[in-house]
Amino acid sequence: MAEEERMAGSMLSIGECMVELMQVEGGMLRKGYAGDTFNTAYYARLFAPAGWTVEYLTAVGTDVVSDEMLSFIEGTGVGTAHIARIEGRMPGLYMIHLKEGERSFSYWRSTSAAKLLADDPDRLRTAIGSADVVFFSGITLAILAADAVETLLSELRRAKATGKRVVFDPNIRPRLWDDVARMRATIEAGARAATLLLPSFDDEATHFGDASVGSTIERYHALGVADIAVKDGANGVTLQFGGEERLHIPAAPVARIVDTTSAGDSFNGSFLARLAAGDSPAEAAAFAAHVAAAVIGHHGALVEREKLPGGPDRE
Repeated sequence: MAEEERMAGSMLSIGECMVELMQVEGGMLRKGYAGDTFNTAYYARLFAPAGWTVEYLTAVGTDVVSDEMLSFIEGTGVGTAHIARIEGRMPGLYMIHLKEGERSFSYWRSTSAAKLLADDPDRLRTAIGSADVVFFSGITLAILAADAVETLLSELRRAKATGKRVVFDPNIRPRLWDDVARMRATIEAGARAATLLLPSFDDEATHFGDASVGSTIERYHALGVADIAVKDGANGVTLQFGGEERLHIPAAPVARIVDTTSAGDSFNGSFLARLAAGDSPAEAAAFAAHVAAAVIGHHGALVEREKLPGGPDRE
């Protein structure tokens, strides 16, 4: 069998891509496009093995800004076949505020088309059914109405039952939720639909009271998640895949911290790409840690490929 055929596969990322504004020198604003699930798709596409495709599922408007966003997404190599166009809606917008490498955000997303991404169950089922790996996040769930959340989770549970790899990053953002109890319940429902979880320990400790990384792993295992990689910033990543030994992967050295906007997303995307290429979880996590360390040394969520490390079998 040819290498391309052996490695052929597809990943689908589901969520919201937004217009990104960031202040640069001279007080000017630089426009870009980003969002946790799109960032993940971008980095997965950069490092995907030969024969793999990465698609994005969201909804945008029919306006000029949406046209420009679609052109940008296509230019990165991420597929747009599953992006809906909705009359009267527009992409959301956010602004990044940076202080000593740490970021905060201001959002404008009340009329975001992405809030309607799960309104067509048939489109959702077709897209998820066509993928080998499906990725979504807590932000994906947070922007949807309750009935749309259930529509999406129902399809993800179906995908899990048929043997697909369903990947969930809880990426907890309290300001997107109107009720803490609902936030926790929905995050747990998302975890139950997943086969692989990529939580950040700071989020889990803050919002679920986990005392340790081990507590996070055990809590999500109890919800039926087989594979877990807990990201813990400078403390590295802890892996628990099925019944295998728990492993700790150290964080990669960081030359300088400029912008942590896409630290977790770049880890997610490159980690999933290397798993698709056949790396062990430990190998994939070590590679992804180096990618994330390089990404945070640059401005913006999406860093060009030439500024990032390769892998053990890459240039």
